[in-house]
Amino acid sequence: ALYFNHVNAQDGIAGRKIELITLDDKFDPALTLENAYVLIEEKKVVALFMPSGTPNTQLLVPTLDKFSIPLVGPTTGAMVLHRPVATNLFHVRAPYQREVEMAIGHLVRQGSTRIGVLHVDDTSGDDGLAGAMKGFKQNQREPRCIETFDRNKPDFSASAPRIMGKQPQAVIVIGNGSPAVEAILALRKVGYGSHIVTLSNNASSGFIKALGDKARGIIVTQVFPSERATAKPLIQEMQLEARAQGMTSISPAMVEGYACAKVLVEGLRRAAPNIDRTRLHDALESIRQYDLGGMELNYSSTNHSGLEYTELSIIGPDGRFQR
Repeated sequence: ALYFNHVNAQDGIAGRKIELITLDDKFDPALTLENAYVLIEEKKVVALFMPSGTPNTQLLVPTLDKFSIPLVGPTTGAMVLHRPVATNLFHVRAPYQREVEMAIGHLVRQGSTRIGVLHVDDTSGDDGLAGAMKGFKQNQREPRCIETFDRNKPDFSASAPRIMGKQPQAVIVIGNGSPAVEAILALRKVGYGSHIVTLSNNASSGFIKALGDKARGIIVTQVFPSERATAKPLIQEMQLEARAQGMTSISPAMVEGYACAKVLVEGLRRAAPNIDRTRLHDALESIRQYDLGGMELNYSSTNHSGLEYTELSIIGPDGRFQR
């Protein structure tokens, strides 16, 4: 809401204020779809914004097409949502596969030749594994081990010891939220003390808090600049706005939200003054070489992927992401 508040304080878009309506889907795809119908049919929203989860977003795609309503900034990087291009889905963050490829390249350059993968057994996990296999191939390596877990009933009593027995120098955990936390804690519990890498969907203060004293040293890929990277115009702008609105700190998740809000607002401005779903869709698709603040975003009729930005962070002893 940070950027939307800023825009509304300047009289909104063509004199109309942006209203952000938030519904909790409890990370349940069925509830995601139910909430979408409430927003589309009852609330008459002009766009959907930043749903979480690959299966959740996948389930929304036919509904987006049914109502010709754009969705901006899904917090998932699954390639299945990038290719083929979904007509009404506009990504901002880079794909997961790009994150995993980059992480494996970094690990290999740092001397890790034995790398394992532990991934959630759903479409996002399959997608992350595909990125991992690309990364292994690019670096002339084979995975040391591959294990899966159920995101609804994660159980690592067998897989964690198996991974430990393979003696990997690094393990990439592909999953979201509490199951990813449980995976990391399970690995530490069986004595695994080397590198653990996870993806940007876990780049939150809640993730760090849930890990407790096991958070330190966990490597997390990032798809936006650090909230402390003041050399980036996006971060300079966001920090100024946060202070103006009385906020004392910002998080990586807030950076993503701010960037996605800027993209949506740019589309609304281009669609104004007679904003509707179709005009907003066409306006978003017209965005070329848009400077988000040190990062260039591009859309077209054949590309809704947005950014390709990726980098690595590590959770420091102070419980904050360090780049």
